[in-house]
Amino acid sequence: MENTASGSVPKIVFLDRDSLLAEVRRPAFAHDWVEHPASHQSEVVARLRGATVAISNKVPLRAAELARLPELRMVAVAATGTDNVDLAACRERGIVVSNIRDYSLVSVPEHCFALILALRRNLRAYMADVEAGRWQQSSRFCLLDHPIADLAGSTLGIVGYGALGRRVAQLGRAFGMRVCVATRGAVDEPGVEPVPLAELLRRADVVSLHLPLTDATRNLIGASELAGMRRGALLINTARGGLVDEGALARALREGAIGGAAFDVLSGEPPAPGNPLLALRLPNFILTPHVAWASAGAMQTLADMLVDNIEAWAAGAPRNVVGAG
Repeated sequence: MENTASGSVPKIVFLDRDSLLAEVRRPAFAHDWVEHPASHQSEVVARLRGATVAISNKVPLRAAELARLPELRMVAVAATGTDNVDLAACRERGIVVSNIRDYSLVSVPEHCFALILALRRNLRAYMADVEAGRWQQSSRFCLLDHPIADLAGSTLGIVGYGALGRRVAQLGRAFGMRVCVATRGAVDEPGVEPVPLAELLRRADVVSLHLPLTDATRNLIGASELAGMRRGALLINTARGGLVDEGALARALREGAIGGAAFDVLSGEPPAPGNPLLALRLPNFILTPHVAWASAGAMQTLADMLVDNIEAWAAGAPRNVVGAG
């Protein structure tokens, strides 16, 4: 076992167990297991005192806390995003950080297209009409008060082309969409055209974000980028809330600068009162509470990978290491 005191049994502490609705098997080596339903940042040091491995989904692990945890040797992130962990501080202290990768390759793309279809076919507006009794009062068999658009023949622009972006592109092509992508990596699939971000925003009928949140990507889509989109275009974000300037998006939607937006993420979660997107009551805006990743199958895959990561570290061969080097 790596980096544990001679003869000691490693202590594993799960700081926010209730964030994962799945069976979590215990690692196949001797250990002490402690789990808490949730943890406030002020409780981190006390709960991780003496711990060898910390498991966190979204509980922040910052330099100040890490400096007070000399026995900590691994952070197992129960998610893909690691912006809640101070990676530089972990690297300085020799703490291995592993995350979960490619566990939601079905769940997130399906949620993404559920949002796209709901907006393109104006489902919110039509549902509101039925609830208000407007269909029942119609002189015809159907109600056609809101535009309905097909996906076939339209252009899907994908910003970020990792595993999730590629799966979204596959679904887009299955719907008969043209696909263009803005990415720093190589693109070698037929029918997928790499373009600069500005050109993608100008051409796409649907823009879908699939990027991590870093200093370079924070507020990647702001007022100028929104102004560069087509007037009827949709913006979909199932990645990270901080990728988009939320105030600028709220203004763009109220002013009709873009056709609509659907988000599964916000810059702060859970959102605090005053977030400009919480106040929107528009038929062309959909907000879901960070659930795109959370199908039953995806969560179980995540739980299994989480323990796989801990076991690999304990065997001296850590995997899915973040921020190495």
